[in-house]
Order: sequence, then structure tokens, then C-alpha cells
Amino acid sequence: MNKSHSFFFVFFLLLCLNSLVAQSPGIVEIRFSYSRQPGSGSNQFAIWIEDAQSRVIKTIYATQFTAQGGWERRPQSIPQWVKQSGLARMNQAQIDAFTAATPRAGSLRYQWDGTDQKGAPVPQGTYQVYVEASLRGENRVVYQAPVEIGGGSREIQATARYFGTSEAERNMIGPVTVQYKP
Repeated sequence: MNKSHSFFFVFFLLLCLNSLVAQSPGIVEIRFSYSRQPGSGSNQFAIWIEDAQSRVIKTIYATQFTAQGGWERRPQSIPQWVKQSGLARMNQAQIDAFTAATPRAGSLRYQWDGTDQKGAPVPQGTYQVYVEASLRGENRVVYQAPVEIGGGSREIQATARYFGTSEAERNMIGPVTVQYKP
């Protein structure tokens, strides 16, 4: 490649990189404390993003047991995510993209890069962040927070809805904080 071609090639690469950076929708950080619970059927959770039409844009994380077929043996394991995500229709590569072993207890952080399942940037607008956790048996919690992609940095506390839980079982996950960083 001669000097003239090299210059144009480098110029083209810089334009492409600049275009990608300009299209970056920003980062959404999801933070919460997690405390492992004793007993079978506990410690399952998923984090996902939905658009304004309640379509799953991307699953950020799901515990391996549930995502790898545990939902069939234990249907009460994070049922809202299982239904919304279309897990039953996913292939193994799609599932492997967001699953991992249940983490250790402590402060957890997950990030959404503002892209959909295929890696394409999402348009500006309001999205919903969900964190669902199966506590024990039918007991579960669903945290939800709106996040506005575009504009300035913001932080919000997600609201929690508990299903069939006693006070003693509300300590597995929470509180959930969602922060958008352009």
C-alpha cells in the first residue's frame, strides 16, 4: 500500500471509529446487594431490559441453573423472565451469552451497553430494567426501573414487587440502583 492509500485507509478507519463512538447510547449500570439464601430453590435471578412495548431487548444475566433447563424442573424459578425472554425458543449459544454460575454474596454490578441481542445500538427513549429473583418456592421479587437512554446522567432506585414472601425472605436481593451514564 502506498502512502496515499495508507493515509486514506487511516482516515477512513478514524471516521468509522468516530461514527461508532457518536452512536454509542451510553452505559446503564445495575447495582444491588446479594445474599445467598439457604435451602433448595433459592438464589436464582435474572436481569433484563425491555422496550416500551414490553419486548425483551436484551438479557444481561441469568443464573445458570434456571437458564440451562432448571425452569422446566422448577417452573417457579424466575417465571416472569422465563416467559418474557422466550427462553424455551433459544438455542444454546444464545443462552450461553448471558448465563453464569450463581455469584458469591456481596455487592454486584452489571452493565448494559445500550445494545440489543444482536449488538446493535438501541434508539434513544425509555426502557425498563428488570431484576427478578426466586427466593424460595413460589416466593419471588421483581425490581423494575425506567431508564432514559439519551440525555444526561441519571440514577434511580428500582421499585420492588414481592410475591408470596415473608419478611425473613426479603434479604436475598436489594435495593436495586440503576444508573445511566452517557
